[in-house]
Amino acid sequence: MKQIIYPNEFGGVALITPAEGWDVKVVARKDVPNGLPYKIVNSEDLPQDHDFFNAWEYDFSNPDGYGIGHEAWFKEQEQK
Repeated sequence: MKQIIYPNEFGGVALITPAEGWDVKVVARKDVPNGLPYKIVNSEDLPQDHDFFNAWEYDFSNPDGYGIGHEAWFKEQEQK
């Protein structure tokens, strides 16, 4: 399964699991806060200890993209 990670405000990593039926790239643009880099990863490549997200580290210098946030995404959809 594909999941999305991005840097959180505490210096750790936030994790998004897309709902079934949603394209992971669409979810990343929509749900990652505006301007933050994200990476789409395989769930089996992530640490299995989900108790300490703030201890996770990742190099986001080569992201898969940048989030635009909910508001901008919904506005974009209205214009289509």
